[in-house]
Amino acid sequence: MKKNPNARLIMAVLCMLVAIASFTIMAVAGRYLSAELNTFEIMMYRSLIGFLLVLVFTIVTNSFHSIQLCYLRDHFVRNVFHFSAQNLWFYAITVIPLVQVFALEFTVPIWILILSPLFLGELLTRTRAIAAIMGFIGILIITRPDAETLNSGTIAAGLAALGFAGSIMLTKGLTRKQNTLSILFIMTAMQLVFGIVSAGYDYDIAGLNKTNFIWVIIIGVAGLMAHLCLTTALSLAPTTLVSPIDFLRLPVIAVVGYLLFEETVDQYLIYGVIFICFGNYINILAEHSKNKGLSSSNSPPA
Repeated sequence: MKKNPNARLIMAVLCMLVAIASFTIMAVAGRYLSAELNTFEIMMYRSLIGFLLVLVFTIVTNSFHSIQLCYLRDHFVRNVFHFSAQNLWFYAITVIPLVQVFALEFTVPIWILILSPLFLGELLTRTRAIAAIMGFIGILIITRPDAETLNSGTIAAGLAALGFAGSIMLTKGLTRKQNTLSILFIMTAMQLVFGIVSAGYDYDIAGLNKTNFIWVIIIGVAGLMAHLCLTTALSLAPTTLVSPIDFLRLPVIAVVGYLLFEETVDQYLIYGVIFICFGNYINILAEHSKNKGLSSSNSPPA
């Protein structure tokens, strides 16, 4: 039987749709869960679920020998960035519209463009500079930083994006030295400790009842599924296809926010999102063209 040439493409699209659904479900679960748990407690329980899942995988696959407990200082800095960003994200979804949090989260690639020359030694090309400027304009349009419109939620969401960008860059450095299992194992273990210390500093950690236990499980599973599906989609199809589909997160969360929490979308958010998404996309196209050119120049002659 002849293999369908579009099978990988279809699977990538399906993976992205599952990822979008998972990110949305995680945000909704976090909003409901915040009524009973603070962000540190949410992160503690989420990290516990993640650690148990990684531990079970390691036991089932007999992969303990693959775990390398080194570069702990690099891991510590990386996990401080990620833990802080995730806490800020969970806080932001409780005080501002979900679509606004998601829109500001899309500035992560913009922050990476700005910071990568400093931390990764990458060049800031003209295209990257234009993309960064457009993203920054989008941030200003969405947040409209003045005494009336700027609040703790928008500041938290913006700082979360910056933290995620730092985490991604530090992860990129770690992947050059360690395998994925080592990074995941140390990440979940460290963040579990961070969560216990942060949630228990006042010796009062909220327990789980039947309702919030379900929400915690949903957050843990949805977070894992979201990143797994996103990674799988990127392995099956080019970024130029995957990233535009990921932009569907914004209208989806806008509809969900309206139906579940009566949140509305103003024109400033729409204009800001257009700038951010377009800035991201022109950079994706430029990177795709550069990689295609390198591939062609390195290919053997016919």
